[in-house]
Amino acid sequence: MKRIRCAIYTRKSSEEGLEQDFNSLDAQYEACVAYIASQKAEGWILLPERYDDGGLSGGTLARPALTRLLTAIDEGEIDQILVYKIDRLTRSLSDFAKIVDRLDAACASFVSVTQSFNTATSMGRLTLNMLLSFAQFEREVTAERIRDKFAASKKKGLWMGANVPIGYDPDGRSLKINESHAGLVRAIFRLYQDFGNIRLVKEECDARGFRTRIRQLSSGERTGGVKFSRSNIQYILSNPIYAGRIRHHGNVYAGLHPPIIDPKEWDEVQVRLQAASTRARLPGGRGRSVGRPPVSLLAGKVFDETGDRLTATHSKTATGARLRYYVSNRLIKERGKKDNSGWRLPGPELEAFVERLVHRKMEAPEFIRDAASGMSAEAIAALRNKTAKIASVVPSGNSGPSRLILSFVDQVSVEPGQIKISLSTHALSTEFDIAEETIDPRALEVIAPFQHRKRGVETKLVIEGDVRPRDEKLFRNIARAHKYLAAIKCGKTFSEIAEAECISKRRIQHLIELAFLAPDIVRRIHEGQQPVGLTSEFLLRNEIPIGWREQRELFATL
Repeated sequence: MKRIRCAIYTRKSSEEGLEQDFNSLDAQYEACVAYIASQKAEGWILLPERYDDGGLSGGTLARPALTRLLTAIDEGEIDQILVYKIDRLTRSLSDFAKIVDRLDAACASFVSVTQSFNTATSMGRLTLNMLLSFAQFEREVTAERIRDKFAASKKKGLWMGANVPIGYDPDGRSLKINESHAGLVRAIFRLYQDFGNIRLVKEECDARGFRTRIRQLSSGERTGGVKFSRSNIQYILSNPIYAGRIRHHGNVYAGLHPPIIDPKEWDEVQVRLQAASTRARLPGGRGRSVGRPPVSLLAGKVFDETGDRLTATHSKTATGARLRYYVSNRLIKERGKKDNSGWRLPGPELEAFVERLVHRKMEAPEFIRDAASGMSAEAIAALRNKTAKIASVVPSGNSGPSRLILSFVDQVSVEPGQIKISLSTHALSTEFDIAEETIDPRALEVIAPFQHRKRGVETKLVIEGDVRPRDEKLFRNIARAHKYLAAIKCGKTFSEIAEAECISKRRIQHLIELAFLAPDIVRRIHEGQQPVGLTSEFLLRNEIPIGWREQRELFATL
């Protein structure tokens, strides 16, 4: 008779009662021992090692005893797991699927002693999945109930735990002031009112020997007692707890605890913090430092044809490069769900595109004449000279769009085939020192057609008639194609050319088709006037018609 080596797993969510001589873990273990004894005739034997997890949730697999148990299963030391109830092992369907996969790989099974099934049979697995579904549902409902209770308690101003902020001590469901630390909090607020700069506040705190609160963890380890960092000071200055308020998920409620800082004083500090943060983000702001990633200069100003705002966002490549985008807000809300009507525009390209259009507008001789038609000829001439100087600030190379020119932009509206830019009357009146009411807003609109092609969710924009840099990769591949064609005419085979060029034969067969492009198409590629979608990738991925007329018709749609 084959022996079936059995291991018992027990778990309890809370630590309550674990100190007793006979606790819940022991009760679960004895029930499983009795069940194994009843199956002795089937060859079941109990392994001596116990696997007990006390005070740990079933919502995660990161449990010491469970980890040891699964490792033993992987090593082939256990044939069967026994638990008192299925939710002792896990309450998550996804986690249970992972456990079952490991059991199957080790030819092991799972048994619940109070529920008549085991995973060795198909009916047992079906029953198990049904029970797990209810267990997970119960867990999620419990979590929702706790969250609702938490939110309701905070609305009443109750303190619901977590780390006690410096300056306070816990007092049941509220807080009481710790005077020895409250003086330090008041000093930090006074320093910020004096300096208005967190960096200077930190330097003064260091000079005065201020230290963070010392905390003792449940493990006995002590933390804190170090210098305040800038983030520590920022947290203290912006925490509404010090004004006698409670924050919960962006909402702030009146708290039951006494304030350390007068609420009016705290509100004044928030205004100064917000102003400093805004100033740091603006072009030329004091907070901008060398080496910091570039800001999105059109943030909050770009809208699509539906009126949806395009949000400034970014992603990072595997090498750590930062790629900026302007993305329709509905795409972000739907967490990337496919939406063909949404926009995802590359940030630097859109900013450079808008900058060129605004530059052209301001460079035009009639710009000032139309915008300030009620002014005298002498005033218009003076303003025209000033506008010419501003418009001459055009970036070169990869230096990015002109911050000054983009600061005149009030709103950008993007729709298929057209872009509309509205300049700000306030920005122009401030820069040129003229009355805002004398500016005609109709003369501050820029409407331009553009070509666009979506590649995935990204859109490339080109101003009509704009000369773009030549696609060197495409032009180089065309030159190679002609070189390979000439070698074929001289009697060489694809294999011989591939060996000589150290590339694959298939690559040469793909590239050589570029030698049959119409001469006028090659000329447009050389001049940078080809359609936006006409790239090496497109040509190598798609079949190119032999006839030149068919080529022109195909490429005209890109």
